[in-house]
Order: sequence, then C-alpha cells, then structure tokens
Amino acid sequence: MDTLVIASTEQDASAVEAVRTHHTEMAGTLTALARRVASAPDPATALAARDDLVQWSEHDLVPHALAEEKAMYPLAHRDERARLLIDAMLAEHQLILGLVEGLKAAGSQVDAAAEARALAVTFESHLAKENEQVLPLLASTPEVSLAGALEGMHELLGGHDHHDDTGDHGHGHGQGEAAEGAGSREGGCGGACSCGETDGAELPELDARTVPHAIRHATIFGALDAVRTGSGMVLVAPHDPVPLLKQLEDRAPGAFAVDYLERGPESWRLRFTRVA
Repeated sequence: MDTLVIASTEQDASAVEAVRTHHTEMAGTLTALARRVASAPDPATALAARDDLVQWSEHDLVPHALAEEKAMYPLAHRDERARLLIDAMLAEHQLILGLVEGLKAAGSQVDAAAEARALAVTFESHLAKENEQVLPLLASTPEVSLAGALEGMHELLGGHDHHDDTGDHGHGHGQGEAAEGAGSREGGCGGACSCGETDGAELPELDARTVPHAIRHATIFGALDAVRTGSGMVLVAPHDPVPLLKQLEDRAPGAFAVDYLERGPESWRLRFTRVA
C-alpha cells in the first residue's frame, strides 16, 4: 500500500519520497539475492549466492538500520503515539541482525534458503511500517525537520538521484539514443561479456507488469543491483522501457549491456548483462 503523506514542508515531502524509493530498491535487491540462493542449481553455487547476500547485508542493510536508529527513530520516539512502535522496530532490527548472522552460518542450501527467505520477509514487513507509519508521522509533525535530520544520510537516501518512477511517458520516442546509451543491441551479447547466454532462458526473470506502477522502476533498479558482473537478468515490461534505460545509464553509466529479446506488441523482454 502506498500511503498518502501530508508533509509539513515541501522538503520533508521530498525526503519521504527519497527514503521510500531507497526502501523499494533495497527490497528489490534483497529479494533477488534471496531467490538466487534458493534457485541455485547446486550447493556450491547456493553458498556463493549466500555469501553475496551476507556481503550486501553487511554493506547496505545493517548500516541502513543503524542510520535509522541514529537519525529517524529518536525523533519518532519523542512522540508518545509512536513510542511503542519504535520500541518494536528496534527489536526488529535485532531480529534482522540475527537473521544475517544465521545466514552467514548456514552450511547447506536448504538452511541458507530458509534464512534468506526469513530475512526478506522480515525486512519487507519492517519497511512497510516505516513507509506507512514512521515516515508519515515525522513528515507531518511541524516541530520535526525530517529533511534536516536525513541530510547527507547516504544509508537512508541512497547514493543517486531519485527519478520519477511513475514516468512511463515518452516511451517510443528517442529510442535509438536511449538504447545506445544503455548498451542496447538486438539479440546476443555481441562479445561484451563471457556469459555465454544466447536467449536469456537461464537467467532470472522479473515480470515488471506485476509490479505496482508507482514503484516499478525502483523495484527494477533494486533487482539489477543484485546482478554480478558477467551475469544478468531478463526484464518483462508492458511497453518499450526507453525512460528506464535512460535512467539506468544515468544511474550506472556503462554498467549494463541490454539486448531486446522480444519487442511487443503485448510485452517487451530485455536481457540486462552486467559488464562493469
């Protein structure tokens, strides 16, 4: 659910949007990494995927939680309406940290997949409470400057500009320029990598048609963040995603080669291969 936020200032409204976008990207990354553990073809590959998820958690997820405890939670805890909620959120942080440690210690694919799934579900529930309760409360309180509290907090806002994820406008125009900027080609890797893929059939697939429109781009970016160099992902889109390709190139210049596997009319399928 996308809760409407009535913010006391325009700056706070922008801060809420930035945090929510970053949350969506993190959730997309975590889900993709967790699925990689469960869908690995053999135990060795699964444990390597587990290590990737542990590394991401320690580099991104845990610092994000600590930043919340420093910047957001003390402000919300002052409000008696949110005190019990924040206490519960702090307890959930301990649960999340425990799940990361459990994932690190998992010695089999089954155990690693179970820990990864538990981590993804817990984090998704945690983000829902932040997006729908904590952020609206802080943004609507005149005495609190959410934008000021989060200024410079890379762990909470992400490290890139937050574009309009609802902007499907313009697809079908300027296709050549946007596709060239994102490394797009018609079929085949064209020698850009050694992945050996020819049709994208063995790559994980994200069907963006099932993702709510307002968070579609952030979800895709989160999933792409989980892709390692030399590997890839297939995206199924309801239209030619030219605006997305331009945003991706602005966000990560030269990082992905993009191949069109299908061009409509009902769906567009693109293979994204990380080359840098």
